[in-house]
Amino acid sequence: MQALITLAAFLVTLGVLVSFHEFGHFLAARLCGVRVLRFAVGFGKPLFTYVAKNKTEWVLASIPLGGYVKLLDGRDRQQTITTTDQLEAFDCKPLWQRSLIVAAGPFANFFLAVVLFAVIYVSGAPQLPAILKAPPENSVAAKLGVLEGDRVIGWQRLPSPNSVPISGEFEPVPSWNALRWILLDALTAESGFSLEMLSPSGNSYVKTFLASDMAQPGPENDPMLALGVLPQPLPLAEWINLKLGPVDAIGFAAERVWLITKVSVRLMAGLFTGNTSLKQLGGPFSIADMAGKSAQVGWQPFFAFLALMSISIGLLNLLPFPMLDGGQLLYDAWELVAGKRLSISVQEQFQKVGFLLLISLSLLALFNDLQRYFSP
Repeated sequence: MQALITLAAFLVTLGVLVSFHEFGHFLAARLCGVRVLRFAVGFGKPLFTYVAKNKTEWVLASIPLGGYVKLLDGRDRQQTITTTDQLEAFDCKPLWQRSLIVAAGPFANFFLAVVLFAVIYVSGAPQLPAILKAPPENSVAAKLGVLEGDRVIGWQRLPSPNSVPISGEFEPVPSWNALRWILLDALTAESGFSLEMLSPSGNSYVKTFLASDMAQPGPENDPMLALGVLPQPLPLAEWINLKLGPVDAIGFAAERVWLITKVSVRLMAGLFTGNTSLKQLGGPFSIADMAGKSAQVGWQPFFAFLALMSISIGLLNLLPFPMLDGGQLLYDAWELVAGKRLSISVQEQFQKVGFLLLISLSLLALFNDLQRYFSP
């Protein structure tokens, strides 16, 4: 039964995220007057095909590991385009419209993440309070005198690495989950911050964490453990309920997506600088496992998982690799600067390089999965 839930959750995850991504491309293309020949979810043999009145083919294919939108495009050597059809061809549109169509897919994923988080906050989400347990010995928090039971009620980023906090400028911290992303943002940005705390006796005080005192992120160390700001486990009955109105929920969700995006970008950059271990890359087994576990806990954890995955897919597609949306945007940037397009033959060579890079990353992620789940 658990295997069936995991498989179903995995398929729903891919179906929702891929469909929304491709629908972003589709909607932008239609708004720009580009004809869409095919909207496909999955690859391989079509299981279901529907031809709309505007002649767009809607396809559900047998291999649910991606999808694509096929546009009328004169660069495609398999397409024959008449003079009349050129008015609806992708390659005949202005640069800004072509770039908009390409970028619409990733940004649809960010929009979906905001919607998913907002639905959670509107419905009311149980949250672990930001009450801290005793910090590990020799951690930054221990050296600053943080004690078990202290509650974080506000935070403030320091204006400069060694400055002091500005009185009265603290932003509220509603829960541990919110604080965790704030801490990750500060650690990955290597910036100092101050925390406004409330002791169990009700006394308020401020602790300032300087950037120079914190451990730098690296592949072999845990900066959160070195920082020492860790949550105290509490029974579910003592959790708080975060419930917001629709407008506030959208604003809070947008802030959360922006924060997660910043942290994710820095961690992805760390793969190339050596600060992030390649062992952290996950493949289909990791996605399926997390999807299944979150779905079994409840719809809110599953929605939160979908939101995080949607952000990841949006960022992945914005990487400046050929074969990805970011690669096409890089071509557009070249056209903007140079005043001419890269030739089709040059783009095809870049596509081959991009394909090899993506295959290599996919195999590495799959290898990590096999080690993680099947090693004794």
